[in-house]
Amino acid sequence: MPVLVGTSGWQYRDWSGVLYPAGRPQRLWLEEYAAHFATVESNNAFYRLPAPHTFADWRERTPDGFLFAVKASRFLTHIKRLRDPEEPVRRLLAHAEALGDRLGPILLQLPPTLRADPQALDACLACFPPGTRVAVEPRHGSWWNPDVREVLTARGAALCWADRGSRPVTPLWRTADWGYLRFHEGAAQPWPRYGATALRSWAGRIADAWPREADVFAYFNNDPGGAAVRDADAFRRLFPS
Repeated sequence: MPVLVGTSGWQYRDWSGVLYPAGRPQRLWLEEYAAHFATVESNNAFYRLPAPHTFADWRERTPDGFLFAVKASRFLTHIKRLRDPEEPVRRLLAHAEALGDRLGPILLQLPPTLRADPQALDACLACFPPGTRVAVEPRHGSWWNPDVREVLTARGAALCWADRGSRPVTPLWRTADWGYLRFHEGAAQPWPRYGATALRSWAGRIADAWPREADVFAYFNNDPGGAAVRDADAFRRLFPS
């Protein structure tokens, strides 16, 4: 498939008049979003795991081929800090499986205070059934070491390539045959937009790392003022359909 580009979430009131027509009720925003983008990163589960019927409802409201990336619970990543992962992973998947064929990757965003623990990461990744796509976004510099890279590669988990300030803040390791990128804040004006040069640079990095047939997911998390919508739309236009 081509590079799949979307945003981190879709329920932002200041997107009314940007992505959503003025006056469009919030209960119809997902349908409107899915008419413009082929994927979305859902942060809901990070704060409070939605019930299976909520995931099932999202499935029914989106077209064939649409994919949800699901951010894993902060209970697993920030409270347990990857320890005792069996039950949190099992509960997450038991709920998210209601998405059916709309379920895309699972994102593990680690807290910035969590230092590298390759053994804990490996044990956590081992809890996911074979074939589950898991992306990992560490945020402490100690994670950038060969042991961590080896764990990710052995488990087929993607290191999340992250950008802040229109520059990479993670190593550009390719640890899986698919990719995952998050754009947190650009350096262009108006804040927090990304400029054309930065977006072209990222498109080049993707092209250098993966063949065209590889699945690569890219999400813009710079939501204020609809920046994520505008940047995601510009970024996806850089890739042939």
